[in-house]
Amino acid sequence: MDLDALKDAFEENFQSRGELGASLVVWKDGEELLSLAGGWMERERHREWGEATMVPFYSATKGLAAATVLSLLSENGLGPDDLVSRVWPTFSNNSATFSELLSHQCGLAALDQAVGVFDYDSVIAALEAQEPNWPLGDGHGYHPRTYGFLLDQIALLLEGKKVGQVFRERIAEPLGLELWIGLPDEYHDRVATLYPGKMDKKELDSGFYKEFNQRGSLVQRAFTSPRGLQGVQEMNKPEAWRSGLPAMGGLGTARGLAKFYQAAIGAIPHFSEDVLDWMRTEVIAGDDQVLMAPTRFSCGFQMDPIGKDGRKVRHNYGKGDSAFGHPGAGGSHAFGDPESGLSFAYIMNQMDLSVLPGAKCTSLLDALRASQ
Repeated sequence: MDLDALKDAFEENFQSRGELGASLVVWKDGEELLSLAGGWMERERHREWGEATMVPFYSATKGLAAATVLSLLSENGLGPDDLVSRVWPTFSNNSATFSELLSHQCGLAALDQAVGVFDYDSVIAALEAQEPNWPLGDGHGYHPRTYGFLLDQIALLLEGKKVGQVFRERIAEPLGLELWIGLPDEYHDRVATLYPGKMDKKELDSGFYKEFNQRGSLVQRAFTSPRGLQGVQEMNKPEAWRSGLPAMGGLGTARGLAKFYQAAIGAIPHFSEDVLDWMRTEVIAGDDQVLMAPTRFSCGFQMDPIGKDGRKVRHNYGKGDSAFGHPGAGGSHAFGDPESGLSFAYIMNQMDLSVLPGAKCTSLLDALRASQ
């Protein structure tokens, strides 16, 4: 592979797209091919950004959390087709499967009760009492915030521990990954400061942001329930780093994310064959009732939607149809492609305002695809 174009795109982000600090890592078939890091950890330029720099990567955490829960299901003789109620008897829908829950089909994206993100018991009670936002079997819609609580409760019921602890013990530590869902205090000095993106007219005119700015809409409610940690400045506080929220509370390095996806596609031995299959197999595809765009999910991971002509609608997850991963708010992104053996991770601290990977990230993805 000729990765010069990818290096050029990384530098171009600093020159013309407002990059402040960023890391980019590419692996293939169990080996690291490229690691780039540059810029600054804060606008005041006190700390240079390096390969060891960490940053909150929001919903890119969901892939780590899903892999953790899938591993627990496998270890307990369960699978995606089993009912959630086998483990969680008071779950709000006794006919929902783990597959449906993990692929955002259960209609629990928005809560009617006003509960706080740090009040775990109240959030679980609200989820158990919630009337589904849409009937089971009537499509899917991204669960931006409630998703982590759903997975935490399954982990607690199966293992007696929340997802973040199980992830460190079963996945991150054995693989040597600098990734945490709940960051210990001794690593806080390695965390870069996040800065919010600026809204442009193109984004304001999109279907998603029109709904997001519509008071009381499903989209707005999904992204604001449970309440708390709404602003970027809140995510720059140690309370957020310690929170261990599996939907959006992950922190770590780009190398950690890229290596995780090497394991997730089987290039580095770790996961069982059934878990590998569950991660890369499509479960649902179609118009997303929350993201307001076509999306495609396996058990916990996003995949590129496929059009009626058999071609990809977007190219965020590599060339292969079975490639999967997860983006995070602001632009962080990571994926693995079982067909090519590639994995990719990009993290940064100057966020874009885009619900899917923005221009800085897609320029990197375009260069990577052209190199293959």
